[in-house]
Amino acid sequence: MMMPLSVRLALLGVFSLYFTHKAAGAADDNSNNTTGDYDADEEKCLGWAGAGECQENPNYMLKYCSKACSDWEDRMTQTNDEQKQRPIVSESLLSVSDLQFDENGKLAKHTVLYNSGKCAGLVERAYKTDHHQMNFDFYAATDEAEATFFQGSDWSVLNPTNENIDTIDDCRAICLERGVDRSVIAAPIDHRRFRGSGGGHDDEEKEKRTFEHWFKTACQQTEVGFINYRSKDAPLNVYWGHREGEKRGLVHKLEYGERKTWYTLSFLGHWFLLEDSVTGEVVRTFRVDFTSTIGIGDAPPHGQLRNHMEVSKKIEQTLQHEWVKKENVHRTFSPLGFKKGRLPDDLWAEIEAFYYNNRMNKVREEWGGKGVFVNWWEVDVHFIQIPWRSKVRWQERLRVLVEAWVGEPLEQTDMYGLRQYNEGARLLTHVDRETTHAASLIVNVAQGNVSSPWPVEIHDHAGRLHQVTMEPGEIVYYESAACLHARNTPLKGSGSYYVNMFTHYRPTGDPDWQFKKNRPGQTEPLMDVGECHLEGTVDMIGQGAVKCENPAIGQYLSPYMVTAKSGDDLFDWWVRVSPETPPNNNNAPESNDDEL
Repeated sequence: MMMPLSVRLALLGVFSLYFTHKAAGAADDNSNNTTGDYDADEEKCLGWAGAGECQENPNYMLKYCSKACSDWEDRMTQTNDEQKQRPIVSESLLSVSDLQFDENGKLAKHTVLYNSGKCAGLVERAYKTDHHQMNFDFYAATDEAEATFFQGSDWSVLNPTNENIDTIDDCRAICLERGVDRSVIAAPIDHRRFRGSGGGHDDEEKEKRTFEHWFKTACQQTEVGFINYRSKDAPLNVYWGHREGEKRGLVHKLEYGERKTWYTLSFLGHWFLLEDSVTGEVVRTFRVDFTSTIGIGDAPPHGQLRNHMEVSKKIEQTLQHEWVKKENVHRTFSPLGFKKGRLPDDLWAEIEAFYYNNRMNKVREEWGGKGVFVNWWEVDVHFIQIPWRSKVRWQERLRVLVEAWVGEPLEQTDMYGLRQYNEGARLLTHVDRETTHAASLIVNVAQGNVSSPWPVEIHDHAGRLHQVTMEPGEIVYYESAACLHARNTPLKGSGSYYVNMFTHYRPTGDPDWQFKKNRPGQTEPLMDVGECHLEGTVDMIGQGAVKCENPAIGQYLSPYMVTAKSGDDLFDWWVRVSPETPPNNNNAPESNDDEL
């Protein structure tokens, strides 16, 4: 169902805050506006144009945003002569195994699949010399491949046959993103599917334009972000071009630091050039190969510990504060305060591909003034920023999952990540911000070289410690403002890493939800589970080693059988699982209430 224009523009208005200046590639060689600067209203128009509103709502856009529509069309159609002359190579794909995968089992190149027969002819004729097919492999899916990709409940109309195909709009197509894992290759996210109407329209050119719009916006269009960590004194000039080293237009001046991260919409195969605005030195050239966030230069060190209190004392004080803080929340949503699940394949395919494509683009996370929740003074914590358009799409999909868990409508409040923990990392016990983090979700995006489980620790509503193990693609729902949670045990394994994403919600229109008690009929917390005893061994984490009279306690109750009743208990647990006595450093940082 098409979202109303007012809603779409409201969502896109979020992007306009970040599309400062002109979106890359919109400058025209013959334009008098050599810097490509836009005023505030035109910045919004450009964001909407890049999201396809010129085609979806031409009456509004051509009246109020005509310049943005014109420039965006220039951007989609300008390219060099060599690219314009590249024909589609007509090939058939018999099975998934015929696709190109890299040594890690990830798709090696962006790929478009479409029905065989008449559909293959229509697609190939439409794109025989169309430059927008650059950077893609095109295949007509036949036999096993056609059954794998184009049949099933994910499609709203019956699979077309040669007898009922009149135009390209009667066909189906899929674009597969580079980096997608082979195990979920047949589950592209919905906007990457072209279903057509199956109506057999008379206007072939109109239907060709419908297909082209889908291909340009769903397959070719990308979001690219840049972070300047090179110099606080010299902003970076960001230029766009068709070729490496080309300065087609100055599109942004990139200031220093994470808060100045800049995003723009672009297309696969376009180039960016970044230069020092003071010296003119070319700092980086970058070709758009996928949706990405690029850090330029080295992120600042985490800093030094700054006051005269021992780290262990500051940690003890922080844990006492977190214990008191959790008592501010009266509302609960589930018996235990958490539940484990798994992402739908299509959403997991896109999130995991984003990480895989950007795994070398991580930067050191900025932790100055954020307290001792992560042991940043011992181990670097890294970060891969999620582009805004992807963030909105993912958070909306995840919201539906969390709503099903809590059983009531929610509104999105925050998404954070991707955070990469490294060998030796620890996450101190805490609760999240009360006003915004009622129901939350941890997504385990990736892990490697882990020699023993690194469970997320969650204290249920009765204070009992659960240790929940996770694999990539798995999720943990949790009441993050009500239930204390952590990863106190150090991450073990030579070169080990663990990548998580966090998303948060609260009851719709209710910022004071935490002060309200459960209404009659709402799920009550599970407080009494009878006698419990250890049937396994303490190393059987997440394997049901503890059995209770009430089996509703589940399989993740900690084999250590810890129940926290005070902040002292939290500190005792931190000491108990510490690899060694914490450093007696006289420069421990101040704590604050920032959520993690």
